[in-house]
Amino acid sequence: MRAVVPEPERPAAASFTSVPRSLAPAASPALAGAMMAASLQAWPLVICGALKIVYDLLLLVQFRHVKPPEER
Repeated sequence: MRAVVPEPERPAAASFTSVPRSLAPAASPALAGAMMAASLQAWPLVICGALKIVYDLLLLVQFRHVKPPEER
């Protein structure tokens, strides 16, 4: 992601994308524990996989037409 952001804006872009990545791992153990306690043992894996797929597809859709500076 940082390759498609202009040089002066890279620190801001890096901090913007690192916040969700640091918050998600904090909440997932609590959610997984609650689901496993409710005997829905496969749901944490299914939900995490689905969220990862959605995240990757959203990144693809958002940045598919943006080329890195090296390719311009």
